[in-house]
Amino acid sequence: MEDIMTKNIALLGSTGSIGQQTLEIVDAYPQKFKIKVLAAFNSAKKIEEQARRFMPELIVLGDHQAALGLRETLKDLPVQVLGGKEAFDDCVLLAGVDTVVVAVSGMKGMVPTLKAVEAGKNVLLANKEALVTGGELISRAAREKAKPILPIDSEHSALWQCMQGQEKYVDNIILTASGGPFRDWDITQMGNITPEMALSHPNWTMGPKVTVDSSTLMNKGLEVIEAHWLFDIKYSSIKVMIHPQSLVHSMVEFKDGSILAQLGNPDMRLPIQYAMSWPERWPSNLPRLNLTRATSLSFYPPDTQKFPCLELAYHAGNTGGMAPVILNAANEEAVNLFLSRKIRYLDIQKIVAEALEKISSHAAIDLETIIGTDAETRRWVQEYW
Repeated sequence: MEDIMTKNIALLGSTGSIGQQTLEIVDAYPQKFKIKVLAAFNSAKKIEEQARRFMPELIVLGDHQAALGLRETLKDLPVQVLGGKEAFDDCVLLAGVDTVVVAVSGMKGMVPTLKAVEAGKNVLLANKEALVTGGELISRAAREKAKPILPIDSEHSALWQCMQGQEKYVDNIILTASGGPFRDWDITQMGNITPEMALSHPNWTMGPKVTVDSSTLMNKGLEVIEAHWLFDIKYSSIKVMIHPQSLVHSMVEFKDGSILAQLGNPDMRLPIQYAMSWPERWPSNLPRLNLTRATSLSFYPPDTQKFPCLELAYHAGNTGGMAPVILNAANEEAVNLFLSRKIRYLDIQKIVAEALEKISSHAAIDLETIIGTDAETRRWVQEYW
């Protein structure tokens, strides 16, 4: 019989970087968690290994054909295997699931996040695009259900930890950014950046899309919009600072001028475990931050001339409407084109800027319009570029 305190988890994006690290936490605390659902898009081999280790009730692959093959492979296990986008979006609704970890990257995390929040599930969110594109709908549903969305991103976890119980006294929040691998490059050098260069992050281990976004500072721009919805704070009070050491994960400035910061090694397992254990803090065997070896902590403002994607994100957030949806879709498509060697690195920012200029952002905010604008933007990028 399951312990009454066991958290029953649906893990979306189980085969990715955050998903695999989440399963490390589950492995460390097997008495605290039960994996009910594993979901990914097409990594059938990896999810098969996870299924045999964690014995979920349901496995979902977004790729329907891959799901058919996996169903045959796992016929010796008492597990249901489903395929397709609808099954992926609906897996969060499985009876018995109380906690949904959204670790999938990109726009595909938005609909299942919204469904999980509307169903009153506890949502642990590592997918920033969900709030970038559907922030108004998701945050409204969270208020109606009186269920906070728990952030897994290291920066938002840091902000959450610093401001708990003090939200009404917050003046500004400060998101830190490593600056990526090209922070010290001259603009004239950046035209020759290859996918291999962009995928070499100096501090963090992440998936390819997030790693490229970190190099352009689009990742930080998306985090600005995410922070706006998570903490209900205006854009003028959300600051970004470059912090190359990645030890201070974010800071909160209060009305009296004092600043609280959260520090830790650049290891995503720390914020993952905090969200999974909240409102408690559990012991961890992860390496501790040794402050005697942190010889310096430096901070400086971002260079938006070299990295205009950050300013584009602020612009989209302040514009509202469908602008964040356009920003996100254009960026996702541009990053895919870059990783496929179909465009140059500096074309990413050009594509996003032109999409924001040429595609109308004035529309009612509802799920149908969000999905339609996302599709329209992707078509525009594919046809134009």
